[in-house]
Amino acid sequence: MSEPRVLFVSSNRIGDCVISSGVIREIGRQLPGARITVACGRPPAPLFRSAPGVERVIILDKKKFAGHWIDLWRQVWRTRWDMVIDIRGSALAFQVRAKTRRVYHRGLETGLPKVEMVSRMMGAARALDPELFLDDQARAEAAAVIDPQLAAAPGPILALAPIAHQPGKSWPSDRWGGLVERLKAEPRFDGWRFMLVGGPGDHPPAAPALAAAGERGIDFVGKGDILASAAAIDRAALFVGNDSGLMHVAAAAGRPTLGLFGPTEWWLYGPWGPKTRTVASNETRGEFAPIEALTVDHVFEAVLGLHDAFIGGAGPAKP
Repeated sequence: MSEPRVLFVSSNRIGDCVISSGVIREIGRQLPGARITVACGRPPAPLFRSAPGVERVIILDKKKFAGHWIDLWRQVWRTRWDMVIDIRGSALAFQVRAKTRRVYHRGLETGLPKVEMVSRMMGAARALDPELFLDDQARAEAAAVIDPQLAAAPGPILALAPIAHQPGKSWPSDRWGGLVERLKAEPRFDGWRFMLVGGPGDHPPAAPALAAAGERGIDFVGKGDILASAAAIDRAALFVGNDSGLMHVAAAAGRPTLGLFGPTEWWLYGPWGPKTRTVASNETRGEFAPIEALTVDHVFEAVLGLHDAFIGGAGPAKP
């Protein structure tokens, strides 16, 4: 009997791909030995290159008139799939041959966190924890950037991601600079390094925090693909970031993670895991305020709380 064939249509967004990454392991539980084809956007594609069971990653570059869906259909319609999984709820899931279909739909949206919605879609017995599939290439790329900058002054790393690519999700860049200034002066962070992470176009919003960090800064903005960034974040002792894909990456890596939220549903899209916290411009579920309502003092106190909960008072963490 040949191995089961599975088509997993994931997102074009890094955050949604990380949130639903637990699907990969669940496929293996439901269909042992499955050969998985993943279709996703270009930015998150590296997340799947070393995932167990994944033999192919098809990149979906958005085209006019839904041309990207036509391109995908042409690549997958000839295969008789044992299972098709589609977290985007697209029509394509019903236009290919499949024994079983797991398709995301609005009926799953009952106020549960997105991780639990995806888990229900899969019929899983438990919540499917997000997972990163780091490989040697990603770790080497991260080390090539971090190690030379860390050599002169080793210390634990606080990773900061002051970037979010949707309107309303980005805490003002000057406040990130103010936060770093406050943290540099805080005894809990004596000897710590401040690492800025982001993509190739994220230098302007990261600049104030990197400037404030000065010689204690580590620049990992635009230094690698998302898996290299994940490997860099995996080197950190703590992570603080806007509601973004990198926030979900940090949580999936098991790093103590603080997510900053403005007018978005922190109760649905907050970082997932036992070492995660959120701070929102309005802490009342169902109510919102602009992210600009978050003050430096508020975020600073939340970072101290994250430190005290997961690093404690026994001295600096090891790098």
